[in-house]
Amino acid sequence: MRDAIALQTRSNPDATALVDAATDSSWTFRELDAEVEETAGRLAACGVQHGDRVAVLMENRPAFVRLVFACARLGAVLVPLNARLATPELRAQAERVGPVLVVCEDDTADAARELPVPAVSVDAGGDVEHFGARSPDAVEPADLSWTDTRAVMFTSGTTGDPKAVRLTYANFAASAVASAFRLGVLPEDSWLCPLSLYHMGGLSVVLRSALYGTTAVLTRGFDAEDVRDALATHHCTGVSLVPTMLSRLLDAGGVPDTLRFALVGGAPTPPELVERALDSGVPVCPTFGMTETTSQVATLHATEARDRPDSSGRPLLGTEVTVVGEDGDALPAGETGELVVSGPTVTPGYLSADANDERFCQHGLCTGDFGFVDSGGFLHVGGRQTDQIVTGGENVHPEEVAAVLRDHPAVGDAAVVGVTDEEWGERVAALVVPDEETVTTDDLRAFCEDRIAGYKHPRTIAFAEEVPRTASGTVDREAVRRDLGTE
Repeated sequence: MRDAIALQTRSNPDATALVDAATDSSWTFRELDAEVEETAGRLAACGVQHGDRVAVLMENRPAFVRLVFACARLGAVLVPLNARLATPELRAQAERVGPVLVVCEDDTADAARELPVPAVSVDAGGDVEHFGARSPDAVEPADLSWTDTRAVMFTSGTTGDPKAVRLTYANFAASAVASAFRLGVLPEDSWLCPLSLYHMGGLSVVLRSALYGTTAVLTRGFDAEDVRDALATHHCTGVSLVPTMLSRLLDAGGVPDTLRFALVGGAPTPPELVERALDSGVPVCPTFGMTETTSQVATLHATEARDRPDSSGRPLLGTEVTVVGEDGDALPAGETGELVVSGPTVTPGYLSADANDERFCQHGLCTGDFGFVDSGGFLHVGGRQTDQIVTGGENVHPEEVAAVLRDHPAVGDAAVVGVTDEEWGERVAALVVPDEETVTTDDLRAFCEDRIAGYKHPRTIAFAEEVPRTASGTVDREAVRRDLGTE
């Protein structure tokens, strides 16, 4: 089996494969195929071989897309790294996965140099070797198998420590097929992607579009007016968003009538936001998904959203959701428990054997999310087993942030919680017990700067004489919220 761009070039060569909304540049499948071939040759010249892992450390741009498919052409494994992480976080992930090369850009070059991996940059003129200066080697396209690993992606750290997830070609293909049966696919489709390609929600748009033979429209991050204009200019029929993006898009004036679906995930979509979108003519499709399930688990079709704005829809084709109680036994419809997912989109496993032991049970993958399935088969996601914070679609584990704060020499203790935020859904808040009266909120924010990603930084900080704890010694999170003045 060949990679998707090569296959589409044989059957659909003149169709538009990719649009860069920032420059209005576009590529047919034939043109993109030639650039993927060249990129694969440069990777080979860097020593990349079949089965090697290649890390990509950059934000959305056409070069990222070329690398996604160049890895497949060589039979190499794509490892997208979150460009928003701090250098220590990136170094830990690189050490865990062991890539043979990291490909960066100007904005991430400093971080790439700190990784225990040879680095090249797609931009010229910096201190990192220019990837484009490598003369491409001749490439023998890999003969791919459905069970081959396509990518290794890190979770967002639901339980504190991001896990490296192995995903196969079969996982991505099954996800694309199941999504098509729910959302539909037409030859003239174009799917706009403002989500970062190092997240599953972003990467899946590019991979599905290639499998469908349709157009992926790439934006450089999210700006509501730019996204609105791109949707209209490129006659987009689909877009992937997180709830905060949808809210901002509605504030900017809505979307054109070419849009067939707005897939909204990464965090629960408030029912009132669903209703606001529908009232504005936006065909909103709330979804629940995970990195480990290659994106969507369940999706609510826009035609059903008015009647069920609090639901994530029915599970997709081939996916089964089992709700289990504390004893691990399946619960009947309507009862709340942990959501366990099985089906062809579910990862064959984490790189860590310990993680596999923890997260898989007889019913499938234990998601760590609470919810229930109603009598009509619709999924309702109603909470988390962990204390994970979801801010703007990014997952933050409170203990990771608290541990950084406690490392400050003037801090004796700290507790971190998520508090409601109208724009981001939740924001990170910290209650800090100082050892010295001189420590300030600015001191603490500066201390976090190079240690954890910006979206993990506490936006609300208060000081106290002690952290409220329960009789068993665990943090009393509701009392912390009261002390923060957020209840």
